[in-house]
Amino acid sequence: MWWYSVAIVCGVLVALWLLFVVFLLVARPNRETIREATRLLPDIARLVKRLATDRTIPLRTRLPIWFLIGYLVSPIDLVPDFLPVIGYADDAIITAIVLRRLIHHAGQDKLAAHWPGSTEGLATLQQLLRLGDPR
Repeated sequence: MWWYSVAIVCGVLVALWLLFVVFLLVARPNRETIREATRLLPDIARLVKRLATDRTIPLRTRLPIWFLIGYLVSPIDLVPDFLPVIGYADDAIITAIVLRRLIHHAGQDKLAAHWPGSTEGLATLQQLLRLGDPR
């Protein structure tokens, strides 16, 4: 009977993965957003590193950034990168979710303090993350 439990767990995992893929198809960024995010990619990578190593931000707030870094450098992805459009969308969406969470807890002043790029780039990132007006 143990195989029945394993089959249920595998079925639930496959269903959750399919739900995630459907979410990516619905929430995938449009071409303009992808183009803007690609242009900002080097600055976003430096921002993530700076936020992850900022000891003034509590560890429990920074921990998802470390998990994000591990996920992004891992060769194993939730959605393989060879799938058109959604292959890289999972990386972008997960990065946006983690950054929004960290900024929500640490404040937009930390984002501005660690942003390595131009003020226009920061405004574009805030728009991409749907942060609204910085306060």
